Amino acid sequence: MKKIIIIPVIITASTLLFFISCNKQVEGRTDNTPALNPANVDLNAGTWKPILLTGPAEFPVPAPIATTSPDYIAQINEIKTWQADLTGEEKQIVKYWSAGAVLRWNEILRELVSKHNLPPFQNADGSYPFPSANNPLAYPQFPFANPPYAARAYAYVAAAQYDALVAAWHYKNLYNRPAPYTVDATLQVLIPKSTLSSYPSEDAVVAGAAAEMMKLLFPGDQDYINQKLEEHERARLIAGANVRSDLEAGEALGKAVAQKFVTRARGDRAGAAASNQAQWTQMETDALARGETPWYSLELPKRPPMLPLFGKVKAFLFDSLTAISLRPGPPPSVSSQQMRTETEEVYNYIKNPTRENTRIVHYWADGVGTYTPPGHWDAIAAEDFIAKNFSEVRWARNMALLNMALMDAGIVCWDTKYFYFNPRPTQLNPAIKTLTGIPNFPAYISGHSTFSGAAATILGHIIPEKATAYDAMAREASVSRLVGGIHYRSDCEVGLLVGKNVGNYAILRAIADGAE
Repeated sequence: MKKIIIIPVIITASTLLFFISCNKQVEGRTDNTPALNPANVDLNAGTWKPILLTGPAEFPVPAPIATTSPDYIAQINEIKTWQADLTGEEKQIVKYWSAGAVLRWNEILRELVSKHNLPPFQNADGSYPFPSANNPLAYPQFPFANPPYAARAYAYVAAAQYDALVAAWHYKNLYNRPAPYTVDATLQVLIPKSTLSSYPSEDAVVAGAAAEMMKLLFPGDQDYINQKLEEHERARLIAGANVRSDLEAGEALGKAVAQKFVTRARGDRAGAAASNQAQWTQMETDALARGETPWYSLELPKRPPMLPLFGKVKAFLFDSLTAISLRPGPPPSVSSQQMRTETEEVYNYIKNPTRENTRIVHYWADGVGTYTPPGHWDAIAAEDFIAKNFSEVRWARNMALLNMALMDAGIVCWDTKYFYFNPRPTQLNPAIKTLTGIPNFPAYISGHSTFSGAAATILGHIIPEKATAYDAMAREASVSRLVGGIHYRSDCEVGLLVGKNVGNYAILRAIADGAE
């Protein structure tokens, strides 16, 4: 076999800043989005199948006070006090949050992922520090929101919001307390009126569930998260959409449901996904025993590979045996003609990059300092869901389906990467200079391709008229890794197929959840 020459890549602070500046920045929030005014309020959503809840009434919500009671009248008067002298800032807060609770909290989550998607710099002794959930404000801050971590965060927040809203719709139908502007016609109404019961508040349910999950996932940002929670609920008061008891009941329900997801998260094996030297060495040894060249970190000093045991994390859409069954067959042998051909193909793309290839490489890069590939697909979905004018509960259901598919795609992808421990093109041919960084983990299969295949599959089911467009986006995202010098063709093609297989499990759930 031809001798492999390894050229280490020294990562300095200036190099890291270069990567950050060259990657696609977080897109601005959809500030001009009109207020959510769904064409269908999905009145029967309290009967939809939840993800973790045993049923919509698992967490009791007490009956609301009568709208004729002195306490309720006092709550109406609180709204009038807010509305008596509204500032421009308060009107802007109402406008911002009226675009939709699920939309806005997903945007906030993407911002936090981007903020924390920074790999730690090496210590003076050449070792690398690890973020610690027990000391989240120490350097490096916890978490390092890399793609697998981000996919898991998006999934847990979205799934908790969905289950909480299914429960909320159940209690809305049970108690049927009218909105405050229906009770008192003298109230200003700064948002579109709804025929739904206002108790418990769907916005407060979403906010409570999101805040509880995000404080677990980003413990160093609790003050910011709490500030957004308070601002969101204040916007509903100012708008005349909810009285305080609507909000209190909604927030309590959202937090109670979220705790069930917190318990799951603490036991889903994600905490053990990082590597130690013995595991790293064993993966190298196993690859050598198969007669293959193992993947090596090209950073200097060598950085431990990213979350090599993430493939053991508990998935949402299938069990662990199914996750293993979704692992594809092996990549081409490093010594094979096919691998030589694929490596040469990568080199030819890099040697003469076209303007179009450079464009798609950077559009889909989603590297350091961004919301990662799963967040990119969340942003794509959000734009399309806005146009569909879904109800909050349908927004939550669709985001949960998408993000569970993305998380589970990450699990299968990372299982595959570390099972085969396959080297990247830059390792086999040092003349290959990528157009955007070198990810610090094995090549086969492409994470971008796997995430994109899963996302396009479930989104094509949710919005079937765009299925062809989503498939085209997924193929472009996949090809961007080939023409960018990061992956071989087989990494990309097999990754798309594996992602599609995972996405099909999300479709099976969608068909069975009662919302179709």
